[in-house]
Amino acid sequence: MWKQYKLRNYKFALILYVVVLNVIGILLIGSASPGDQKKQLIGMISGLCIMLVISLIDYSFILKFSWLIYLFSLAMLVLVFVAGDNAKGAQRWFEIGGFRFQPSELAKVLLILFFAYFFMKYEETLNTVKIVSLSLVLVGIPLAMIALQPNLSMTIMIALIFCSILFAAGLNYKVVVGVLVTCIPAAMVLLSLIIQDKFPLIRPYQIGRIMGWLYPNDYPDIAYQQQNSIMAIGSGQLFGKGLNTTDPTSVKNGKFILEPQNDFIFAVAGEELGFVGTAVIILLLLFVTLECIFIARKAKDTAGYLICCGVAAMMGFQSFVNIGVASGLLPNTGVTLPFVSYGLTSLWSLYIGIGFVLNVGLQPKKYYERV
Repeated sequence: MWKQYKLRNYKFALILYVVVLNVIGILLIGSASPGDQKKQLIGMISGLCIMLVISLIDYSFILKFSWLIYLFSLAMLVLVFVAGDNAKGAQRWFEIGGFRFQPSELAKVLLILFFAYFFMKYEETLNTVKIVSLSLVLVGIPLAMIALQPNLSMTIMIALIFCSILFAAGLNYKVVVGVLVTCIPAAMVLLSLIIQDKFPLIRPYQIGRIMGWLYPNDYPDIAYQQQNSIMAIGSGQLFGKGLNTTDPTSVKNGKFILEPQNDFIFAVAGEELGFVGTAVIILLLLFVTLECIFIARKAKDTAGYLICCGVAAMMGFQSFVNIGVASGLLPNTGVTLPFVSYGLTSLWSLYIGIGFVLNVGLQPKKYYERV
């Protein structure tokens, strides 16, 4: 469980990027929602402690309990239907003494660990129908549970992370090309059915968000948050209006965006920090993602490699979707900006993921193994 690690293998650069991102996030949250700033600061301090502890535990030891990890994830997702708190038509959280815990956020990281173990165990037979089908069933169960909450954005996010891990594990490129050739026209047909309100699995509010994104002038009541976000980002120009701006026309002071400390924190960053500030945030997110990939290349085994790839995918996809929504490139959906948006469960889950990446980095392949 515990090993003697060499300090020179500890990736302090990755920790630095994460801490700077989190500090910027805390400052922006303090401007957007002062009452949540203290909670996020506590989340950062506790998250760093969790990350440091996990970074010193041998991930190979934890992966011995992979099936228990998987079953624990399912148990959390089942329990949220039984004892979860229903808010705004969704049952995604537990209410514990004023603190809201979202099981799907933690499940996202736990599933990365499970599938890292699973694909390492079946590495030699990965490209067989049996293993691919089994992996699809195993990921399909939690995805179905999350979709029923409903939480479509988290469902899509975990599906993208799973696909990234499967590809990194060595899925035959012919299968990948075949899936892409099938999925692209299928996605176009799906979008057409959604627009015509002929796809039964999509809820009315989700259809509304897509329509508001495609036709903002025709659906102003639905598209107003996203349109205000775009204007806010542009209004910051090069250097922004400054943190804690008192401008009554700002998105936070004018209440043009509901809860800007969460999904639309990038709009606050664009308005108050300008192009320079948002560019710094994007670069830091890119550096964290790339650092995870660099560590993956030196992992001692396939599981370590896949853990890093999974966390890199989580960072990359979440960042792209959140910024894409805030800038109008994607339909409005509830995905946090890693280490920047407010949300304690999301923050702790990210720190857990980074902790495992750091542990993989502490156990690099020996020189003779790489030659």
